[in-house]
Amino acid sequence: MTTRNPQRAADLPHGDDLSDAEAFEREMADVIRLHPDPRGRVRDAPPINPPRAAPAPDGHVDGPDDDFAAPGVDRREIRKLKRGTYVVEGKRDLHGMRAADACASVGRFIENSRHSRHRCVSIVHGRGLHSEGETSVLKARVRELLRSHPAVLAYAVAPRSDGGAGTVHVLLRR
Repeated sequence: MTTRNPQRAADLPHGDDLSDAEAFEREMADVIRLHPDPRGRVRDAPPINPPRAAPAPDGHVDGPDDDFAAPGVDRREIRKLKRGTYVVEGKRDLHGMRAADACASVGRFIENSRHSRHRCVSIVHGRGLHSEGETSVLKARVRELLRSHPAVLAYAVAPRSDGGAGTVHVLLRR
């Protein structure tokens, strides 16, 4: 962007005379948009906030909920979980369980693992390929439970060698 008639900052009123928005609007009044590059060297900028998936009728957002970090937890912990940096000290397999039984089992497993002072555990929920509609009910319910559990600091999809999309690695509080 370029300006035709720039004003000096010293000419503007200071302090409470103008709000920030009014001052900005006044400064940008003479700005004109540059024409697009005729040779196509400059691409349009991507939108700042990409559109999100629309919520499904049951309230869940379409798309993967692959990772989570509790407030105050560094996002680099997710990268460590995805890479398999942490040693998995406990594993729970939920194959063949109903959703309610699986959630109860995961809750007990998390509490027992925390009392055993485990730092990282693995939960195998499967990908849902043999479920009705080929949607993973356990995956969504387990991750919903993990997000709300106070002992869970972060979780992420396990590395492919540990189960990939059918497994989640969970980082626990000490």
